[in-house]
Formats: sequence, structure tokens, C-alpha cells
Amino acid sequence: MTVQLVGAGPGEADLLTVRAARAIASAEVVVFDRLVDRSVLNLIPPMADRYDVGKTPGQSSSQEATNELLIELGRSGRRVVRLKGGDPFVFGRGGEETLALTSAGVDFEIIPGLSSSLSGPLAAGIPVTHRGISRGVTIVTGHLIDGECNSFVHLANPELTLVVLMGVAHRAEIARQLVLGGLTPDTPVAVIERAYTASQRTVRTTLQRLGTTEIANPAIIVIGAVAAMSLNDITTELATAAW
Repeated sequence: MTVQLVGAGPGEADLLTVRAARAIASAEVVVFDRLVDRSVLNLIPPMADRYDVGKTPGQSSSQEATNELLIELGRSGRRVVRLKGGDPFVFGRGGEETLALTSAGVDFEIIPGLSSSLSGPLAAGIPVTHRGISRGVTIVTGHLIDGECNSFVHLANPELTLVVLMGVAHRAEIARQLVLGGLTPDTPVAVIERAYTASQRTVRTTLQRLGTTEIANPAIIVIGAVAAMSLNDITTELATAAW
């Protein structure tokens, strides 16, 4: 049988693709992460085996162990769904898992999902690009690499939107580096917690205040002029400059 790598989307089950919903409904085994919404997990057939390999700060399954589990299950002859929040290939380590399956001779199918990096901001009425305001978007992880925060200095561009995933713990350092790179301290920032769920919360702040703003995981950090926008608010002032 084929292992299906399925994107669970940014939140509740009605944001799944049709193909993803069909795959989950017919699964005999589901391996899932912690960011998969409970409404999506509720679609798993009652008789299906479940494996929670979710990663949380200070406690997680190793990626190697997850790879080995997928290979073992993929060889079992059952219908296996690897369920990941958002899209499996936007900081979801989907590439590592598919390479492991390929090396082991296990077939796989990719079913993409809506990435929270692009759809999550829309839950707060924020477009990641907008004519005259943002010419493009950069998506980056806020995780430590070899014990150090990503270098954000070179990402400081007032004409672009910066979307940071998994950046809550290091938000003060991220803000410091962006100001060092040339962004002004009053650059708008929006933080969307648990986008597209019943407990969604949006916090508006600035780079200067980001480090001391109370926010909680899981959250998407949007930095740039569009972070001050709200498409649901007709009083939002939009820039009229050309691209």
C-alpha cells in the first residue's frame, strides 16, 4: 500500500481539501502531529490505529523514529495516512519523510494542504501581499539552528511581508535583529494564535513591543505594513502607490 502524506490545513476540518478528507475517511492507520485540529482527528475511522508523534517544546518524538515508524507501517499492507498540520512541506519535514520512504522502497502519495503561513493571516483579515503595500512575502522559521536564532538582519525589507512560524519563544531576538537590519521600531506586527479554531486570538503590536507582548503557541507572526490591515474593517487606510 501507499503512505499518504496529507496536509490537514490551518485549523478546523472544513478547511481540508476534498482529497484529504477522503484519505482520512478511508485510513486504517493515522500518524499525526500535535497541530492537527481535533475536528480533523474526529474524522479518523473509529477502528483505525492512531499514532501521536507530535512535537512539543521539551518533549517530542525524534524525526528518525517517525521515519522508521512510517516505513514499518508502509510495509504492513494497510492504508496509512501521515497527517500534518498546514502543508507537509512548509516547515513540516515532509521532504525528510518522503526521502526516507523512497530509500526504503515504500510508495507514497502527497496530498497538499492549506499552509497556515498564508491562510492563517487571512483569519485576521490580513493579506500577506497587497498592491501598493507589500510586493512579496518571505516565510521563515523562528526555531533555533545550532543553538542560535536564524539571522533575520538580512530579511529586513519594508516592501515585503515577513511571516514567522514557530517564532514565539525567540520573538524578542527576532525583533531586535530586524530593527538592526533597518526596519523601524514602529513596524506593524500581528500575531495570530490558533488560526481558524474556536480559540483564535489576534494581537496587534509593533516590533518595539513584540518581545514583551504576551502571546502563546501555536502562533503565526506577521511583520510588515500589511500587519496593520484588516480586510473586515472598512476604515482601514490603504496605500495607493503602484507596485
